[in-house]
Formats: sequence, structure tokens, C-alpha cells
Amino acid sequence: MKIKSGFLLRPMADAFVVVPIGDTAVDFNGIISLNDTGAFLWKLMEDDTDKKTLLKKITDEYDIDADTAMTHIDKFIQKLKDADLLGK
Repeated sequence: MKIKSGFLLRPMADAFVVVPIGDTAVDFNGIISLNDTGAFLWKLMEDDTDKKTLLKKITDEYDIDADTAMTHIDKFIQKLKDADLLGK
């Protein structure tokens, strides 16, 4: 799974925002705000990846157990799907 092209992740104050660029800006109105963990996952998903890799990377980076991490990963992925931000 991979983030669709046409979006940029940018730091803003103490968070991160995802903004549409180019033709994507016409179809997608607004911005998405992410915390540090969301931005971490977003960056990993800019390249094609899978849940197993996301789980390994997030548990290596943060002090979190695998079950809790997978719950957060699943919620994050679902939010991306709901916003139609995942590529095919």
C-alpha cells in the first residue's frame, strides 16, 4: 500500500500537515493535520509498504507494544482509505 501522489507532508508549528498539490488540489479541498506518529507512518507509506513493515518500523522507533501499534496502524490506514489517499 502506498500514499497517492499529489500530496506533500510539511511541518507546521508542533504538528505536520498534508497538502494537495497540482491537479490534486482541485479534487481535494483542505489539508490534513498529523501528529508525529502519523507523519512517521505517512513518510513510510510514501513508498510501497505493508503492515508488517509498518509494525516493525513503528515498534523500533517508539516505545509501544505490537498489539497497540497495530491498532493505531489499522486506524491510520482506515482514515487514509476513507479520505481516498491510498493508491491502488
